[in-house]
Amino acid sequence: MTFHPQPRGGAPRPWAFPAPERGALPNGLTVLRSHRPGQQVVAVEVDIVAPLETEPEGLDGVATIMARALSEGTDRHDAEEFAAELERCGATLDAHADHPGVRVSLEVPASRLSRALGLLADALRAPAFPESEVERLVRNRLDEIPHELANPGRRAAMALSKELFPASSRMSRPRQGTEETVGRIDAAAVRAFYAAHVRPAAATVVIVGDFTGIDVDAALADTLGAWQGSPAEPVAVSPITADDTGRVVIVDRPGAVQTQLLIGRIGADRHDRQWPAQVLGTYCLGGTLTSRLDRVLREEKGYTYGVRAFGQVLRSSAPDAPGGPTGASMLAISGSVDTESTGPALDDLWKVLRTLAAEGLTDAERDVAVQNLVGVAPLKYETAAAVAGTLADQVEQHLPDDYQAQLYARLAETGTVEATAAVVSAFPADRLVTVLVGDAAQIAEPVRALGIGEVTVVSG
Repeated sequence: MTFHPQPRGGAPRPWAFPAPERGALPNGLTVLRSHRPGQQVVAVEVDIVAPLETEPEGLDGVATIMARALSEGTDRHDAEEFAAELERCGATLDAHADHPGVRVSLEVPASRLSRALGLLADALRAPAFPESEVERLVRNRLDEIPHELANPGRRAAMALSKELFPASSRMSRPRQGTEETVGRIDAAAVRAFYAAHVRPAAATVVIVGDFTGIDVDAALADTLGAWQGSPAEPVAVSPITADDTGRVVIVDRPGAVQTQLLIGRIGADRHDRQWPAQVLGTYCLGGTLTSRLDRVLREEKGYTYGVRAFGQVLRSSAPDAPGGPTGASMLAISGSVDTESTGPALDDLWKVLRTLAAEGLTDAERDVAVQNLVGVAPLKYETAAAVAGTLADQVEQHLPDDYQAQLYARLAETGTVEATAAVVSAFPADRLVTVLVGDAAQIAEPVRALGIGEVTVVSG
């Protein structure tokens, strides 16, 4: 028998996060593109500056309904025809609204890119917003709200936002609106929000994939280049303020067999020079199954299937924005435990935080975190969608195009002492707002005995 030669590994090659090419179309649309050979599914992200804070008073959720309605018909196709055209392209189109703005995402095989870009351009250029479709989307959203309120994780997130931010702040209220505000939304309100914010000069398109044999410039010019609109005007947003006085809020769920934990505060965004050290320290605290919180609460005590610590950017502004930076991130620890273990689990969690402040991280913890965060980056960005999403995040957060590449370099350079200082500053044991969704009759007294803050019980 003749055997093929045994494969041999090649020489390792250095990896860096893909650097995009930056340009613009004559209509004012900013373009970032990244040629990724072999990525035959092209990913497109359109970031539109339309912060939730700009929603009209009493119409929380109108940005979400508008985003969802972009694909419900245009001046060329009704809703069913538009969906059918997407299917013929083998494409998916999604959109959502968040505190920084509206994001529209497209994925399509490279061979059908031009056709799909035409549909995306139609959705942005001339959405129909038919009354019947807007009414259907409003009903769908109203149907979603009770399910979200019943979900302990979502309910905890709502309660934490309400506790942290003043009532006047848009961040204190559900991102997709409440039953009261969503119920007021109609097609006229959706059209008005679109007219006020959706224009090429206030948008950036990120396109990533294998462009071999594709004239990307021509494809963009023929499709998104036809999108017209008025010049963009600066969008003024309020500074983010929060009250992180240590306290506990129990969202009462009588008879619940588990307690959902969400412990948080706000901190600086990615523009802060300590962000890389904070990422590394937070990963050591609760980024994976081998992190300190899991090692104690899951492996040693068996309270939970897992507890995670994370930082999530809420909104960012350019460092030189008028009035100064207005960015912030949510720093949080989340997980769930059985009802009887709520008090002991919180006690041990606070012991972990206090021990961390007193003794610091170990070099071994730091080394494992660097290996996991930096070492797996090439796998994390194997798909065009992953690269496009990160580039769009950078645009949304007013970061330089090489930010992600520089972040990995900074992570590799960060020492144990610096990571310890950052995570201790991010999660001070005496400045955390704790939300518990569970049976107040069983957990309130054990939690009060811990002395981690005044305990308040609210209805679930």
